[in-house]
Amino acid sequence: MKVQGSVAFVTGANRGLGEQFVRALFDAGAAKVYAGSRDLGKVTVPGAIPVAVDITDHESVRAAAEQAQDVTLLVNNAGSTTRADVLESDLDAFRKEFETHVVGTLAMSRAFAPVLGRNGGGALVNVLSVLSWISIPASAGYAAAKAAEWSVTNALRVALAEQGTQVTALHVSYMATDMVAHLTGPKADPVMVARATLDGVEAGVYEVLADDVSKQVRAVLPLGPEALYPQLAGRPALI
Repeated sequence: MKVQGSVAFVTGANRGLGEQFVRALFDAGAAKVYAGSRDLGKVTVPGAIPVAVDITDHESVRAAAEQAQDVTLLVNNAGSTTRADVLESDLDAFRKEFETHVVGTLAMSRAFAPVLGRNGGGALVNVLSVLSWISIPASAGYAAAKAAEWSVTNALRVALAEQGTQVTALHVSYMATDMVAHLTGPKADPVMVARATLDGVEAGVYEVLADDVSKQVRAVLPLGPEALYPQLAGRPALI
């Protein structure tokens, strides 16, 4: 997958990592970038094409896919956090996390999969988290949703392999964005994270580990996608 000359669609493109994806795509030579947002007035990157989309609204997702029939690269970046802890938070907060990160990401992927297929396969990027692999009680809702999104990403990777769509997952810990502005400690630069992700897409990797924390946590997991899903390499599936 070459970013240069691609047509990209980025969700949550009005701020934070999403905005940096839009900028990085243009810097890498993308021919067109659709900037998906619930608030079009907040899309400020010059040259980007604002598209109204709420990933938790399936009609909104369908309409976005209808508008962007030339997409070759989808970046599922939109997300939020309720800061739902494991013991005290309302269960509706957990439902909101899953509706956004799991169902919303799946809805976008399903809507754009035929578009990518018709346009040669292309690539799909899901913005996950180090919390896909490790949970903390104070953000248990977010972590659980990201873990489920990781599972959905693996399923999409296998399901879309036949049509030639590359599926890349980004794993990263805290970044210097509004979402975690209240937290102290080391934070990755979203500019560098976006660039590293696009480099990973061009290199054809399944996972981009964008910071040291993600690399450390990933190192304790015994197996990677290639071993867990041998059918990607044309061998019999484990299950």
